[in-house]
Amino acid sequence: MKRRTFVTATAAGAATLAAPMLRAQTLPNGPIRIIVGFAPGGGTDILARVIGQKLGEMWKTQVIVENKAGASGTIAADYVAKQPGDGNTLLMAHINSQAITPGLQKVNYDPAKDFQPIVLVGVTPNLLICNESQPAKTVAALVELCRANPGKISFGSAGTGSAQHLALEMFMLAAKVKAIHVPYKGSGPMLTDLIGGTIQYSFDTMTAATPHVKSGKAIALAQTRLQRVPAYANVPTMAESGFPGFEATTWYGLAGPAKMPAAMAKRMNEDANKVMQMPDVVEKLNASGAQDGGGSPEKFGDFMHAEQIKWAKIIKDGGVKGES
Repeated sequence: MKRRTFVTATAAGAATLAAPMLRAQTLPNGPIRIIVGFAPGGGTDILARVIGQKLGEMWKTQVIVENKAGASGTIAADYVAKQPGDGNTLLMAHINSQAITPGLQKVNYDPAKDFQPIVLVGVTPNLLICNESQPAKTVAALVELCRANPGKISFGSAGTGSAQHLALEMFMLAAKVKAIHVPYKGSGPMLTDLIGGTIQYSFDTMTAATPHVKSGKAIALAQTRLQRVPAYANVPTMAESGFPGFEATTWYGLAGPAKMPAAMAKRMNEDANKVMQMPDVVEKLNASGAQDGGGSPEKFGDFMHAEQIKWAKIIKDGGVKGES
């Protein structure tokens, strides 16, 4: 009997010691940084903080969101691509840095080869918004305003080659109008200028725009997925507003450097999927219009590859130019 007790105690002790060892093998040691390629206050920043806080609580470590804004998110992507594969530095991957900008201009990383996909966080519509002082508050009225003032109506974006910029290009092609594109280093500063009246309109991320729409400082004219999202059930889609097939989304996900071990990416993926099922996180994702998140690292990798192909074609067909 004593021998059995000793063996049981020994096994329990071994299991206790093994648990931290297993964690050490599949999770990084020390604080983890999530690098965001845009200024604070934008959609990427907001969702990174929501997910990062919950992962930090789950992993019992500090998860820090760090902003490296500029060049439509490519500065952050380039930085993360060159980090060690120890998992201490992750990227809040974004449609701009992973799918659009590499098709517009030369970047110092390969979006397909230099990253280990972890998980898709969500796909959101953009919102066509304006400040409350603008006369045109429907899509039809905006088209007429642009036609009456060719090259004079201003649209802000999170940067040249951003998802918002491409949505504007699609709108100008479809409506056969000309407008002024005003690029910023993220949605945060752009929204400040839009609300202040420095610029007039934007196709901005639903995540970033929602607080300002709710406060009444910004007006939502339309959304850019083919179906309305529940959070904006009363706002028409661009397709419903006279532009059939018009869809220009923004998406977010977690990725690490390509050298990250597959086992670590799998563990992070499993935990991120758990986080995205938490009721309070679901509520925040729904409020941001973020849908279709979750799934395996392979699913996210396939999704990014398909997006690269899609946007490369749109860039070519539209003759869109990046920063010179």
